[in-house]
Amino acid sequence: MRLYKRENYLKKIRGFYRDTGLIKVITGIRRCGKSSLMATIAEELLAGGVPEENLIYLNLDKRGLRSIRSAEQLDALIEKRAAAQGTKYLFIDEIQNVKNFEDVINGYREEEEFSIFITGSNSYLLSGELATKLTGRYLEFELFTLSFEEYLEMKAFLGKEVLADLTAEFDRYISEGGFPKALEFEGADKMTYVRGIITEIFDKDIRGRAKITKPSVFETVQRYVINNFGAMASLQNMMDDLKRNGCAIQRETLNRYIKILEDAKIIHPCHRFDLKSRRSIAGERKYYLADLGFYFALNTDRRINYGPALENIVFIYALSKGYSVSVGRIGKFECDFILQNHDTGYAYVQVAMTIMASAETEEREYRPLEAIKDNYPKYLLTRNDLLQKRNGIKHENIPLFMRNNQLFE
Repeated sequence: MRLYKRENYLKKIRGFYRDTGLIKVITGIRRCGKSSLMATIAEELLAGGVPEENLIYLNLDKRGLRSIRSAEQLDALIEKRAAAQGTKYLFIDEIQNVKNFEDVINGYREEEEFSIFITGSNSYLLSGELATKLTGRYLEFELFTLSFEEYLEMKAFLGKEVLADLTAEFDRYISEGGFPKALEFEGADKMTYVRGIITEIFDKDIRGRAKITKPSVFETVQRYVINNFGAMASLQNMMDDLKRNGCAIQRETLNRYIKILEDAKIIHPCHRFDLKSRRSIAGERKYYLADLGFYFALNTDRRINYGPALENIVFIYALSKGYSVSVGRIGKFECDFILQNHDTGYAYVQVAMTIMASAETEEREYRPLEAIKDNYPKYLLTRNDLLQKRNGIKHENIPLFMRNNQLFE
């Protein structure tokens, strides 16, 4: 089967392909393409001269291997396939299916004969024993659903129509989402597929681990958070809203359910950051979706609310480029995003559907950036405006910015 190469991620991992001292951990929400990425790595190793018998590929979600649930079973399975001489390349997909897998993986790492790659669909993978036992001995590579650049490339790769109007294609991307497999379907089948992902995440990543005693209440909370993505929220506000809609819930329970959604990578929190003190602000935050397909799959109204939708896409794009992202407060103003890159410092980003509606709109979007007095890059991102120059602020249109795979620098 031909595989679309996700070069943005492969180039981050290639330097570690043959390293036997570091475990390569690929994380990401279910169905974002982790298995295909590992298969691509295996293909590149074969093309680079690694004998096929030196590759051990185990997908623990596949028929025939789903019964592998204990560390002893996993150890025996690897041992049986590890007879080749020289460095072996061990790929294990969805390793969190195996209880106490950490000792097995650490044991093979210590032999220094195995270059190990593992994947997992949720944050439990690195929240417990693995992180403790492998401190300094693993690298995490988080995979996201398709960026707009990848979406365009994969559509062409699959022989699908790509509109000449980049903005119209971008709107398709917003409403269809970026799950790779979804590109193979048309019309309502796309949303059926995405709804299936939500069910799969609950069945495989949540139900067995989190002990949800009231699934209907959890589903209500999940739908509420998905439907209100990009809105500033606190636990108290959310509790009040849910209660008004007939779902009374304790603060501790709501907090736990939101943490579960974060661990399953359905949502990502974006905390407030005060520019004056350079500290995070406790309390209110925004939640963005791992993929906008979740919102459109759960709602019959397919109209795009560009404000939060564009913010969501920019937020995930920045995460995929390795930035830490916060909502910025500058005195009485608020900047949509403060990006922190540990190599180059900060960048500031304001996101708007358009600044061409009125002079007041333009002023409102520029004002927070102009209130920032340092010399780090400042960006105003819009959907499809005539570009302008003002006080050194970089005005870009999102579809072209993302198609060109640009960074905030």
